[in-house]
Amino acid sequence: MAHPLSVVVLAAGAGTRMKSALPKVLHPVAGWPMLRHVLAAAEALRPEKIVVVGPPGREDVARAAAPHHFVVQTQSLGTGHALKAALPALGGSTADVMVLFGDCPLLTTASLRRAVAARRGRGRTSPAALAVLGFRAADPTPYGRLVLGPTGDLERIVEGKDASAGERKIDFVNSGVMVIQGTLLPGLLRRLRNDNAKGEYYLTDLVAIARRAGHRCAVVEGAEEEFLGVNSRRDLAAAEAAMQRRLRQAALDGGVTMVDPATVWLSADTRFGHDVTIGPNTLFGSGVEVGDGVTIHGFCYIEGAVIGSRSTVGPFARIRPGTRIGSEVHIGNFIELKNTTVADGAKANHVSYLGDGDVGVRANIGAGTIFVNYDGYGKWRTMVGEDAFIGSNASLVAPVRIGRAANVAAGSVITQDVAADSVAFGRARQVDKPGAAPALRARLKARAEAAKAERAQRDAHRRSGKQEA
Repeated sequence: MAHPLSVVVLAAGAGTRMKSALPKVLHPVAGWPMLRHVLAAAEALRPEKIVVVGPPGREDVARAAAPHHFVVQTQSLGTGHALKAALPALGGSTADVMVLFGDCPLLTTASLRRAVAARRGRGRTSPAALAVLGFRAADPTPYGRLVLGPTGDLERIVEGKDASAGERKIDFVNSGVMVIQGTLLPGLLRRLRNDNAKGEYYLTDLVAIARRAGHRCAVVEGAEEEFLGVNSRRDLAAAEAAMQRRLRQAALDGGVTMVDPATVWLSADTRFGHDVTIGPNTLFGSGVEVGDGVTIHGFCYIEGAVIGSRSTVGPFARIRPGTRIGSEVHIGNFIELKNTTVADGAKANHVSYLGDGDVGVRANIGAGTIFVNYDGYGKWRTMVGEDAFIGSNASLVAPVRIGRAANVAAGSVITQDVAADSVAFGRARQVDKPGAAPALRARLKARAEAAKAERAQRDAHRRSGKQEA
């Protein structure tokens, strides 16, 4: 921005309709708290300062606001009162002040830029004391109506309950986003009054105050979906659906192939390379980066992981935080990785748990392999060297190191390091007893019949006892 700008995010609402111990602005949308979405949109404007106004006693909201300034609204006396609480943190700056709400995760930086431009004037339009973002609502009932003058400037904002019959027909409504000339803001706030049914100071009254003082007020129209505020779990679900549509479209436009886009769930920070293919019913948690040419088959869950180029994952794989997968790696069906590095060209194709480990270049992990990483007290690492071969159904009890090009026999339990180029057996020796099977079957059959007879006797005794009673 050529001129200085500060942003105040109002995040002190109780959110009682959410019916949750979690503050409303911390409920997640696409893996991020709603507040984080709003802050990200504001940060892209490069303001000189961002101030978040939160409720008292909520360190979790303060942490979510970091590294930005956090101030407490000690009493719930309305949006105007919340903005007043932020003034000291603005430090007497004359920068324009943009006011946002922390429960509007779908806001875009592009729309915020348009609001700033409207406040400052553009083309033949003179600067305004303040500018408001509005939208055409399919159902305007819950919103404040934007009443325009003959020239298209904003005259006032009328709440639905206070609107006349004619005003209630207006479908152009207030989003809550406002940009105010910094030099005028303190004076406008001083004129706010709380002579209303709730005894609160309403930010929307600034429009009428500015107009009475002879100032111009501008309005900018945006799309309704972008200004969805979240006040209930239903609203939260609607915001999630809208955000997923936006993220999917961006991924598709960026060159990602999705077999069934409606069943792919993305996080706000999911990053894809080129020519990525994603199967159906796949969910990405926060912190995932996917390289070029990767194929992710269906029914996978991936979180906090990096997947290198030309690798394949799934189907039915779970990739947990701390995992780093190299290039041309094969991670197959029912594989779970946690805090594990899998180097280039390695393979783990079937039904294994690899937790807290390092798998070397071109190593092969057989079906049913387990990195036994937890001893009840601590987590320990398993290290598998390059070109090593781990046979099926092997358990590697950490901490343990398998050397380069070593071979671990199927079914082994390995508790000690294995040297490079060694073959390790960690299982009981097989013993065959020719002709012993018939006698074994007879013993097993006799034992089963005895147990059956004992159960029948107990049942008969129980029934006779009930009859006597």
